[in-house]
Amino acid sequence: MKRRILASGLAFSALASATSAQAQSACVFPKDLRDGLTYAMPIAYDATVQKCNKRFKVDGFMLTKGVDFANRFRVKQDDAWPGTFRLLRVFLEKGDGPEGKSENRLDGIGAMMATLPESAIRPFVDALMAQMIAEEIKPETCSKIERAARLIEPLPVENIAELLTFIAEQSDLKNPSLCAIPAIDVPKAEGTSE
Repeated sequence: MKRRILASGLAFSALASATSAQAQSACVFPKDLRDGLTYAMPIAYDATVQKCNKRFKVDGFMLTKGVDFANRFRVKQDDAWPGTFRLLRVFLEKGDGPEGKSENRLDGIGAMMATLPESAIRPFVDALMAQMIAEEIKPETCSKIERAARLIEPLPVENIAELLTFIAEQSDLKNPSLCAIPAIDVPKAEGTSE
């Protein structure tokens, strides 16, 4: 269940033109995943509040501090859009949804991506992402979502996106997977031994 929610969020928090290497290997770059998560967070917040509103306590985190939390991501959405677009593009080119199933709802986005300017596609992506996230939220998970948001809220936006990307890396996501980033040789500092 958790993996499906994460995968749904990842699938739509992603979209621009994928490089041919990315498309051929059917993987997403961690930076695009981070952008996708940053982009999706306010949409996920809105979908969660809509779905769980009656389950949240009036004085609980989501209804008292959640808007401010989501707005910290909302102001970064424009910068995160290109990576989000590339991420979605990889899903569309692969032809599979988050768990290897064909997603008919994505087919329309793929057709739009081929014919419309990127800026015209974004509202459709937002609406579809909100719908898909809301469908994944079950009433019994509302309190867990609120707890998770409360726990990560003190972190800077960049750290939250990086933490969620790290969790995705450790989860060994497939369809598509994360692209391997080549190791970088770091020169040894003088006076150190191997």
